[in-house]
Amino acid sequence: MEKLLFLPVPRKIRIEKSVCKIPSKPEFCISGIEGSRRSFVAESIRKITKKTAGKAWEQTEKNNAFLLVVCDKKLKIPEQGYKLVISNNSIKIESSDASGAYYGICTLGQILIQKKKSLPSLLIEDYPDFKHRAVMIDISRSKVPELKTLFNLVEMLSSWKINQIQLYTEHTFAYKGHEIVWKGKSPMTPEEIRKLDEFCKEHFVELVPNQNSFGHFHRWLQHPQYRHLAEDPNNPSNLCPIDNRSIKLLEDLYSQLLPNFTSNMFNVGCDETTLGVRSADAVKEKGEGRVYLEFLLKIYNLVKKHGRTMQFWGDIIQKHPELIPELPKDVIVLEWGYESDHPFARRCENIAKTGIPFYVCPGTSSWNSIAGRTENCLANLINASENGIKYGATGFLITDWGDNGHLQYLPVSYIGFGAGAGLSWCLKSNLNMPIEETIGLFAFDDASFNTGYLAYELGNVSTTTGISVSNASPLFLVLIEPILNQKAHRYPITTLWMRKKGIKNAEKQIEKALHYAGKLRIKNNEESLVRNEFENAARLLKHSCKKGMIIIDTYTRGKIPTRNVLKKMIDDVEQIIHEHKKLWLKRNKPGGLEEGVELLRNWTFVSYKQLMDS
Repeated sequence: MEKLLFLPVPRKIRIEKSVCKIPSKPEFCISGIEGSRRSFVAESIRKITKKTAGKAWEQTEKNNAFLLVVCDKKLKIPEQGYKLVISNNSIKIESSDASGAYYGICTLGQILIQKKKSLPSLLIEDYPDFKHRAVMIDISRSKVPELKTLFNLVEMLSSWKINQIQLYTEHTFAYKGHEIVWKGKSPMTPEEIRKLDEFCKEHFVELVPNQNSFGHFHRWLQHPQYRHLAEDPNNPSNLCPIDNRSIKLLEDLYSQLLPNFTSNMFNVGCDETTLGVRSADAVKEKGEGRVYLEFLLKIYNLVKKHGRTMQFWGDIIQKHPELIPELPKDVIVLEWGYESDHPFARRCENIAKTGIPFYVCPGTSSWNSIAGRTENCLANLINASENGIKYGATGFLITDWGDNGHLQYLPVSYIGFGAGAGLSWCLKSNLNMPIEETIGLFAFDDASFNTGYLAYELGNVSTTTGISVSNASPLFLVLIEPILNQKAHRYPITTLWMRKKGIKNAEKQIEKALHYAGKLRIKNNEESLVRNEFENAARLLKHSCKKGMIIIDTYTRGKIPTRNVLKKMIDDVEQIIHEHKKLWLKRNKPGGLEEGVELLRNWTFVSYKQLMDS
């Protein structure tokens, strides 16, 4: 038998030499699952069998059906786990709960995609390392996905055994009475959230509400109506913790947001706060950590009134480890870090000693990158999984941010989603997953795997430049660096550190990746869209390389490019933006599009026109 691909790779698999031939009219029987769960499991079987065989298998009540799905707590299979047995003439899936049965069907579906008529006889015994395996999508940095995009994402992620999803929210929920904050931003409406929540529940996914509630509040505080709540009115980035009106605002927001979710969890954010302006006296008296904790506990009490378990980002409390034991024992600390060498070990140990539940939260490394940072992404995910398991984390949250205009396209994040899904399910069996082939097949429906290789290699462009920067790819920083900025006396160190050799290496890597773009064999109707997304990302990377060469010549040789060269650069980025707008609207709402495009124009047009006028 040829090798089989899985996402995630099962914990234990034994493949026999014999084969199981699918009968001409296969039937399936479900036992121990009732109601809507039974209907969904049955529909899942019909859907995957129709996709792989052209005709859906028929459901029956006969216990001797070709496929028998048995759910029984007496089987003592671990929670969410399953046992899949393919013998010479039958298939059996056993589980102790409905989610385990569904995950067993997902694994069977992945086998059927690869072996449509003759299956290998095998035994799979499987269950997860982390109880909660989550993905967080940023919907507040310009880009708000269409509901259809989110439905498709939920369907894909649930088939990879992801069981929680969050939508990172600052200002993109349609709060009544606060229209000025979200006007023109295409926010999620209560009706959309309720539909998404129902769709998630059906797919054994918990939609966890998310509203940043302390830091990252500039989308609110920039408006005069809310400026009085800012800790620093001159730099309105976070709420003032000693102003009781801050809590009153949050109480209003929570009362509108939370009823639309059935989850009993709630991520209140509270990361990257800066204190000491309006709260200066309190900070001097009590210390910054204590002032932060007191406001956090006020938020905690609000969350408890709504009957929810509070999640919050752990970066600030980690700066004051002596205060961690004072946290309520029923909160969940979200330990986040996005570089390959993030100190998950030390920070997880700090929390684990207190007995307070926590998640490890790595990222896809897609933001500030254009096309991803493959090497850093995979190392970051492994680091989080290893230390999360070692120190007893209850969850694994894969974050996907959209800083600086959310210029990366959704498929750029699929490698991070897929690798994270595997590493959070079973670290040991997924460490050596062939990620290019696996993502090519199960994310893009490309049996040639070329889409996976395209995504992987384009994400490695950042590595070839010869330098490493934090939380971004070097070419993204080149894109945003001004060529001339005499007023600020800014020195474009990223580009000059990279040098021409690094830029030329990046250009070669881009061409290597694009070699796969003409060989895609995507079976669904997204081949054209996916190819165009990756090709436009590659074009923006190439543009950054050209800009880098101009910067180096300008600063090291005093060689100012001709007006004709600059005109070509302007024309090039205009075409990139034109295509970017079309691609954005294929998956996302229009609000926020111009915001991101304006940033890109400022980084490029301003520099080129400044040179033309010099």
